[in-house]
Amino acid sequence: MNSLERVTLCLQHKEADRVPVYPLINSVSRKTVGISYETWTKDVPLCAESIIRATDELDLDVICTLTDLSVEAADFGQELLYFEDKAACPNDANRLIKDVEDYQKLKKIDGRETPRMREHLELCKRLVAAKGNEKPIVAFLFGPLGILSMLRGQEDMFCDLYEEPDSVKAGVEVITETLLDYIDAVCETGVHAIMFDTLYSSKSILSKDMWDEFEGEAVQRLAQRVHDNGKMVMIHNCGNGVYFDAQIKRMHPEAISFLHIPDDCSSYEQVKEKYGDQTTLIGYIDPGFVMTASEEEVYQEAVHELDVMKKGGGFILATGCEYPAPLDFAKAKAIVRAAKEHGKYA
Repeated sequence: MNSLERVTLCLQHKEADRVPVYPLINSVSRKTVGISYETWTKDVPLCAESIIRATDELDLDVICTLTDLSVEAADFGQELLYFEDKAACPNDANRLIKDVEDYQKLKKIDGRETPRMREHLELCKRLVAAKGNEKPIVAFLFGPLGILSMLRGQEDMFCDLYEEPDSVKAGVEVITETLLDYIDAVCETGVHAIMFDTLYSSKSILSKDMWDEFEGEAVQRLAQRVHDNGKMVMIHNCGNGVYFDAQIKRMHPEAISFLHIPDDCSSYEQVKEKYGDQTTLIGYIDPGFVMTASEEEVYQEAVHELDVMKKGGGFILATGCEYPAPLDFAKAKAIVRAAKEHGKYA
């Protein structure tokens, strides 16, 4: 059974030969070709090569196109800072939206033509061509409110939610219109799914009602566009107290990648019981724990999570957010080994 077959059964909530495993190996893959984070971000052929090499070396079951969270923001005109060993980020000293009036200046862009979104399309094409027949390729997009916060800055945007809500909603609408067309282009590359990072849909950031007011309808339209293209919708949200219920209602995702327990659950056991038949669960090994724990401790944590989640399918063993970029692959291999040794189905 190859990875695509294994994950397909998992998404159908059936038991395959074993639990699929993908410890969100993204930026750390750059180490397979010995390049900097900046080069990995900007050089599509090298980025694709490194992801493919890491996928093969670790025998991973999923490929995701996450490079950094600034891809869309850069193409709207946000100045970025690039680094040797960490992800690109907006220049705080030069935000595109400097005051409330600037929301109105935000214009729809064509992701097929702008630099970084076009490069992401090329990365999708390369990964699909190389591995799409054997492994699911998941394209990664930031949600509208997340992109807007890159352009405005989180603190200022949060103030605007209260003081200038109509301006924020206007900005979200422009970004949503851009992403709707961009989704068509991403789906044309042959990817199997699109994963949206809905960063602010958790109680650690916004209330459920406020998230739904400012982003709920937008992500509903985006998810519907993905489904209209015959592709799967996935969500990534590593916030504390994630709003599973609100996001499932809006987006009907085939899978949710998460780290912390949702706001309406008290344990991971309850997460499986309550949501295990509604969506496939992806997670939930803490990357912070991976940073400091021994390989054996990481292995045992993976085994524990398999015991909680694997019954009946519908679970992909993964880190709850990106595997730590400073590490080597040893602890990722421990996670994969746990899935192969302890994630087997009868």
